[in-house]
Amino acid sequence: MVVIPLSAMAAPYAALVIDARTGEVLHATNADTRLHPASLTKMMTLYIAFEAIERGEISLDTVVRVSAKAAAEPPSKLGLRAGQRIKLRYLIRAAAVKSANDAATAIGETIAGSEAAFARRMNRTAKALGMTRTTFKNANGLTEEGHLSTARDMTQLGRHLLYDYPEYYNLFSRRTTDAGMREVSNTNRRLLDAYRGADGIKTGYTRAAGFNLVASAERGNERVIATVFGGRSTATRNAKVAELLDLGFRRAPSSAPLRKPSAPRYVAPQTAGKTIRLITAVKKSLRPQARPGQAAPAPVLLAMKDDIKDALAEAAAPAPATEAPPATTPKMRPSDLVMASAGNAQADAVEAVAEPEVVTRISTSGGRHWGINVGRYPSRYAAERILLKTALTEMTTLDGSLRKVVNRKGGFDANFMGLSRESADLACRRLQARQVMCFMIGPG
Repeated sequence: MVVIPLSAMAAPYAALVIDARTGEVLHATNADTRLHPASLTKMMTLYIAFEAIERGEISLDTVVRVSAKAAAEPPSKLGLRAGQRIKLRYLIRAAAVKSANDAATAIGETIAGSEAAFARRMNRTAKALGMTRTTFKNANGLTEEGHLSTARDMTQLGRHLLYDYPEYYNLFSRRTTDAGMREVSNTNRRLLDAYRGADGIKTGYTRAAGFNLVASAERGNERVIATVFGGRSTATRNAKVAELLDLGFRRAPSSAPLRKPSAPRYVAPQTAGKTIRLITAVKKSLRPQARPGQAAPAPVLLAMKDDIKDALAEAAAPAPATEAPPATTPKMRPSDLVMASAGNAQADAVEAVAEPEVVTRISTSGGRHWGINVGRYPSRYAAERILLKTALTEMTTLDGSLRKVVNRKGGFDANFMGLSRESADLACRRLQARQVMCFMIGPG
């Protein structure tokens, strides 16, 4: 018996064609067979990158430091060097157009911290998108045990890219693009040039996978997505995809209602080392202790004030006739003379009486010591942006609250402060019902 290595065998064939407007299947062959997706994987890498940008986790102008692992990925690659710094926008272009493996790995590491962590996020997102038979192990699609998908799942992912992030979809139709280091050409340019209405989406090739392609084309009001796994060459794969797209346009109705797929629930990534403590109501309300200080002297000083007045009146009164001194005329006391002892005592008494007594710290917040946290973001701008967006979304319960950005070690916390416990709880529950991450922040 002769054992033929898997890499030398023809890759299994699978195909699926759908009406992109409705998701209706127009043709299927082995559509649910788990196969190697190759660089079709990068569609998920890019989908998560678009999501991270949209949600403020990162920006197109974020400067990425290329790791040694990313730089060492085999071709197709952009040619990144370990330690090199490059903007995220160029990595996205290289991954989408050039299908660069090093760029895809760098994107994943930047968003999730490591490629393994990014693969876990890819799998969570795939599950949320309804890709039930897909498992990702890396960000670029290089052959790895267990890294598998299906024609149906990849078609579904292509449809989500089209409708969930239309502002980025034009990347897939560019024949060339500036990738920062150099101009790169589209791996799908032959089909884009040859097939009328074609505008994407992604090619893929490894020995184990064969020649794969998810293609989309639009003619008039009709849009069709066709996926092929296991092509034998670029030319035969493109010919098969063109044939399937033609089939799709023949079978798709000329007019159909647009039913966009539902975007998946966004789960904000937890920042490493971030601990959020939920503070609930205290079991016992303690009376505040009096602030240390001297006892109020007001009663004693008031009594002294009366004694001083009496003493001054008595001193000014004339002596009785029986005790009159020898006939001498005393000099008149100057009108501007102030008695030191009496004057100082009077001044001290009045000042002491006028001084207010501080009992304790009195709150004017009306019990609005609570707040909510709607996430931690890499920049102050991103935090302020999500605060404004959330405030506009939930105007009823957040009305009158204070938007506050707090600079933490791991990023910028976006908080709404100045809420009562009830309004904070209600706001969080309403936001969570809209799939917005929210945690209550207690007093202190």
